[in-house]
Amino acid sequence: MQGYQLEFFMEQNKRHGHQALYEWLLDLARSQGIAGATVFMGAMGFGHHSRMHSAHFFELADQPVLVTMVVEQSESVELFALIEKEQVHMFYVKMPVEFGSLGAQG
Repeated sequence: MQGYQLEFFMEQNKRHGHQALYEWLLDLARSQGIAGATVFMGAMGFGHHSRMHSAHFFELADQPVLVTMVVEQSESVELFALIEKEQVHMFYVKMPVEFGSLGAQG
């Protein structure tokens, strides 16, 4: 199948309403029927302002977070429309990909 790999970048302390932004995005993707998404917690990174973000032993609020998913074109359109409607600010990367499954399911 053809579609897109979507990657959304944020810090762990970013929120949307009463929920962590990455959790809200995962819930949104699931509610839209997207087949799967993964959250990665980064050790360290920096954004467009060159400010360092890192996970510290006592404080994880500034830890970089990446949410990634592979979607069909129509799912991408719907997801971005909902994010825009909620006026959520996130940096993203959208890459065209081919995807599918191999082997027997177990």
